[in-house]
Amino acid sequence: MDTQITVFISMSFPTRFLQLRKDNGLTQQAMADTIDIHITQVKRYEAGTAQPSLEMLKKIATAFHVTTDWLIFDDGEREPNDELRLQFEALQSFTPEEKQVAKSVLEGLILKHDANRFNRVG
Repeated sequence: MDTQITVFISMSFPTRFLQLRKDNGLTQQAMADTIDIHITQVKRYEAGTAQPSLEMLKKIATAFHVTTDWLIFDDGEREPNDELRLQFEALQSFTPEEKQVAKSVLEGLILKHDANRFNRVG
């Protein structure tokens, strides 16, 4: 059985895709050639009338040395707030063992949060 995954991409993808093409000085045809798609698909991506598959997102990101997050998320959408960022930066000085403990504690808190949320809904 073949499984298809649908990805709903924010409105930033068409803008980012166009920006990527222009920043690299590419025509729509050159962009299509670079990522091995038809020019019509490039036009659809830029117009926002089509969405790339996960595989295509990875191909674009790899070809242009950007992250898939940059392609699909608006600025700040996936970034931690300043307080969390400072806490995560502090983890950089931890030993590998301390990092593993911190990771385990965080995973436990996330599981507890998800369980509580599920129990409230169900």
